[in-house]
Amino acid sequence: MTGSGRRRLVSRLRSDLPLALVDVMLVAGSFLVLLAVRFNGNIPSQYQSRLFEFLPVIILVQLGANLAWGLYGQIWKHASVAEARRILFAGASAGAIIFLVNPTRALPVPRSVALLGAFVATMMMGAARFQGRLRRRAGAPTGSDARAATRVAVVGAGEAGATILREMRRRGETDRVPVVIVDDDPRKQGRSMLGIPVVGDTANLPAVVGHYKADEVLIAIPSADQSLINEIMEGAELAGVPLKVLPPVRDLLNDRPSVRDARDINIEDLLGRAQVATDIEGIRAVISGATVLITGAGGSIGSEIAKQVAELGPSRLVLLDHDETHLHDVNGQLEQPAELDLTDIRDRDRIAALMRRLRPDVVFHAAAHKHVPLLEAQPTEAVRTNVLGTYNVVAAAAEADVDRLVFISSDKAVRPSNVLGYSKWLGEQLVLLMAPAGSRWCSVRFGNVLGSRGSVIPTFARQISDGGPVTVTDPRMTRFFMSVRESVQLVLQASTLARGGEIFMLDMGEAVNILELAERMVRLSGHQVGTEIPIRFSGRRPGEKLSEDLQNPEEQAHATPHPSIVRLTATRIDAENLAKSTHELERLVAEHGDERAATLMVSLATAPATALGHNDDLAEVSGGINGAP
Repeated sequence: MTGSGRRRLVSRLRSDLPLALVDVMLVAGSFLVLLAVRFNGNIPSQYQSRLFEFLPVIILVQLGANLAWGLYGQIWKHASVAEARRILFAGASAGAIIFLVNPTRALPVPRSVALLGAFVATMMMGAARFQGRLRRRAGAPTGSDARAATRVAVVGAGEAGATILREMRRRGETDRVPVVIVDDDPRKQGRSMLGIPVVGDTANLPAVVGHYKADEVLIAIPSADQSLINEIMEGAELAGVPLKVLPPVRDLLNDRPSVRDARDINIEDLLGRAQVATDIEGIRAVISGATVLITGAGGSIGSEIAKQVAELGPSRLVLLDHDETHLHDVNGQLEQPAELDLTDIRDRDRIAALMRRLRPDVVFHAAAHKHVPLLEAQPTEAVRTNVLGTYNVVAAAAEADVDRLVFISSDKAVRPSNVLGYSKWLGEQLVLLMAPAGSRWCSVRFGNVLGSRGSVIPTFARQISDGGPVTVTDPRMTRFFMSVRESVQLVLQASTLARGGEIFMLDMGEAVNILELAERMVRLSGHQVGTEIPIRFSGRRPGEKLSEDLQNPEEQAHATPHPSIVRLTATRIDAENLAKSTHELERLVAEHGDERAATLMVSLATAPATALGHNDDLAEVSGGINGAP
């Protein structure tokens, strides 16, 4: 044996020797106590003397079984069912041997003591090894620990609920303690699970929270439908306690829920939008094997497009953005890295060279400025990116004969009232007029994207976390909301429906009152509106509408094969006028003529428009603007 081997052996003996000595005492004690119980404390002298003669054999057999089944050399702090099974097998083996070697005549100990002694010794050795875990699972915290812990009403007495209860009952692993379980199943009501009473039903949640003095409600039903979540949300609001929810099973690692997975109710839960169904195979037929270019790939929409497209098997995926950090971050979120191009769409020569080199099959143009107040103060910057940058992309795409191009537009392009809306409307016009004949180019409009950088929802959440006030522009203001994942799924779906020259509008559901949304977010965070978290009205900023529109008056809506996508009859302005105005906008950008640039965009948007069909109608007018800037 080498020196290191001897040191390991000595170290192991030192760590296992105390446990082996404990086992010796437990085995000897178990047999002595059982023998005394067998004879009511008056052990006959022959059994007493023979037991002491036979006891070394019993101890050696038990220690040998322990060693054979690996009960030494373990870290028992993290022991689990596998280790408990080893203890049972070791005890059963030792008991069988002791019973068999116990002489049939002149018995050292009665057979009942031989059998029960091995059983009791096994239980005692198991308790000694699991005593750390038994203490942690002994129950809810008491004393100061109980006062400091968050008292939780768990909704759901299923498998997920049981898993959550076990985790919360492990002292030191969570600062939550379960006090009651709420379940609508009458077969479970009136019982207890892991020592916690099960009551019903969710309709009585406020009363249950009050009776058990719960500080928080946790929905432990990963598959809960929207109606149930809404009912529980209303109950938590009435009870005045915060609400946590487990994410859907598809979002859980290894499908195993944990208290650490519990999250606040998010905006998708508040809005109650149903999951969007998409024709994945139809989208895959367009993307699979294609060269796909995504501009603005580091942004909220562009990055989600990149993630979803990457899963559909493109032969080449190129992500373009002028922000190095965002581009790097989104690439790290893809299962297979894409090609990164650190380019600004305002650089006409680089965009043209890139398109010539790539000759992409599909282009998703998501790069844009999007914040209303900033662009209202700096119109030429909106023109530089949203108009001239879009021109650079579509002109280069036309030269490269790109078959499919999807321009990410906005509901602010409908009846525009601000610089952002005018610039996105002009982007739509450029896509309409510059699409090559026979190509399948389109624009897709939708409203506010939930959770995007700088949007109202994360702003409200931050203000609530800071203790308020929550700032609402106007109590009458409404907006359409859609999750980024949902919007991108529909964008991809719309790309398969394009025949050329369309504007698609996504079904945005019902408009949401921003004040009501803010109030509900405050209540679901466990605070009182006004007293704990005040709401302050800041007034409308320049260019802001009280409500958004879904389509222009002159646009006719037509159904598509997808219930959440509407095809709008596109209208265009005069191509020659647009070409001249684009030249003029470029000159105003160079001169920083903000006011004149804004005025020119307004005049273009209010010019007479002509209804368009598909690409056959566009072929005549597209040449008029191809000589622009």
